[in-house]
Amino acid sequence: MKHPKELSILDYTYPLPEARIAAFPLAERDASKLLIYDQGTITTDTYRQLADYIPEDSLLVFNNTKVVEARLLFQKSTGGVIEVFCLEPHEQYADITRAMLQQGKVYWQCLVGGASKWKPGQVLEKRISYNGKEIILQAAYIEKRAGCFIIELSWTPSSLSFAEILHAAGAIPLPPYIKRKAEESDNERYQTVYAKHDGSVAAPTAGLHFTEQLFQSLKEKNIRHDYVTLHVGAGTFKPVMAEKMNEHDMHAEWIDVSRSFIETLLKSLSGNIITVGTTSLRTVESLYWIGRKAASGELRVTSMEITQWEAYERKDKDITADVSLSALLEWMKANKLERLVTKTQILIAPGYQFQIINGLITNFHQPQSSLLLLVAALIGNDWRKVYNYAMENEFRFLSYGDGSLLW
Repeated sequence: MKHPKELSILDYTYPLPEARIAAFPLAERDASKLLIYDQGTITTDTYRQLADYIPEDSLLVFNNTKVVEARLLFQKSTGGVIEVFCLEPHEQYADITRAMLQQGKVYWQCLVGGASKWKPGQVLEKRISYNGKEIILQAAYIEKRAGCFIIELSWTPSSLSFAEILHAAGAIPLPPYIKRKAEESDNERYQTVYAKHDGSVAAPTAGLHFTEQLFQSLKEKNIRHDYVTLHVGAGTFKPVMAEKMNEHDMHAEWIDVSRSFIETLLKSLSGNIITVGTTSLRTVESLYWIGRKAASGELRVTSMEITQWEAYERKDKDITADVSLSALLEWMKANKLERLVTKTQILIAPGYQFQIINGLITNFHQPQSSLLLLVAALIGNDWRKVYNYAMENEFRFLSYGDGSLLW
């Protein structure tokens, strides 16, 4: 098997007509079609019947991140509109949660639409009414960097957190391939029913199909579930522009995992562990590599991040998932940590050896994307068979589309 650095992204493409990209979700979340792939065999059902395809006592892992209203529109005195898209916090904040709780002022890495009309030092202002109060939000252009701008956002009343400001003043950022403006209904439908922690600029879309009734049917079959948090960045939509993967810079994303979740994962290794969404999968597999650092004595509170190629290039001895997770738990106890908060840049592509999971529930992804590489890593060249089947059988693609259960 080639090192994933040598993979050509041109080998991971397929024709995707615009008509097959779902612009709106179905009226009922769990009515979406479900493609089931198991050892080369493909069958079709709906999400409502998911419990029929998962053995009892399996563990489903969900990402409970919440999409924030990251698009802020400011009107200049001349009438022109400047859009500020809040990507992720400035590096001065220890993690995304702390940045979201800042009061009065915050620094954020942003994309800016109409940046050529905004001079450094010029302050934009937006006034809005929220819960009977007037909020004044100001944006100041601080610095231009490669790929983003540093913007200082400040507001009154200063007692409000940045999360509250975004809820009041911002709009839900629909993916760039949904060619319409966000509507009121998107505030609910581009959010999972279990979303909890503010921080994402894109939904973990595999979870959009789940309803309370579906959770109940899984519970009746003794299918357990638990949660991790990975805050999805705009990089999830970033196409791979490099011909070979060694020239692609994988986006890093914040993960936040409790010690009790890692204990649940450790106890579940002898059964089936299915991640709901590529973000949950990246989080769970990253835990193995963080645990491997703990087992080799090199893990430090200040350097827990997993880099892009680490999973392919480590020189220490391979260890099993139970040894890795046990070492991670011991390390967390020794460092009095109840939660693990760090960044992962892990790139999962053909050649990757899965350490913890054996199933994935996911939507259908863009051609030439890192998410399609992840699917190919899991089911090999049969990814083409799956995507051809979905195309021939009128499945709906991308964020608001249908999905699959891949063993």
